[in-house]
Amino acid sequence: MFTNRIDAGLQLAKKLKAYKDKENVVILAIPRGGLPLGAIVAKSLNAKLDVALSKKIGHPFNKEFAIGAVSLNNIVLDDNIEISIGYIEKEKKRLREKLKKREAQYYRNRSPIALKDKIVIIIDDGIATGNTIRVTAQLVHDRKPEKIVIAIPVAPKSTVQKLNAASYIDEVVCLETPFNFQAVGQFYMDFDQVSDEEAIKILEEFNS
Repeated sequence: MFTNRIDAGLQLAKKLKAYKDKENVVILAIPRGGLPLGAIVAKSLNAKLDVALSKKIGHPFNKEFAIGAVSLNNIVLDDNIEISIGYIEKEKKRLREKLKKREAQYYRNRSPIALKDKIVIIIDDGIATGNTIRVTAQLVHDRKPEKIVIAIPVAPKSTVQKLNAASYIDEVVCLETPFNFQAVGQFYMDFDQVSDEEAIKILEEFNS
């Protein structure tokens, strides 16, 4: 159980101290909940901070249940899902429109950090299916980094195993893999939503 995202970020930073003061480390936070943790870890490791833009594809009958995820360049779908191609294509188009708007918001005053030959640590406040972070890792892998590390406070054991099995992920750091996992929020005492405005402010203040 974590007090809040600050507590989770501090605990993650301790686990990642082997990467402290390495010149080529980039922390890639998944908005919006990953930004508070990402900023803490980046500051602790003396690393650069940027964002990874991707969105989950929800099941047509339960939008909270992720059946995949999409970035501006990649798409990941769960194995053995029986969803129509039409629904997937419609959601892909809709979500990419949202991502284009979010890209304009987050990069209004700067450009994305180049990831080639970097040690990229992808951070979120927790994961359930892992689809969003998988599509993010694929996107990063296409940019030819030196190493890809996934760092999260909490996730189901089965999801961590899936991430460890992915050929494009080099290391997975997860603080807790509880047996009775239902949602990320159940493992935080304070899990208030982070708005785009708050996330952008964290990113801009870090890079100012």
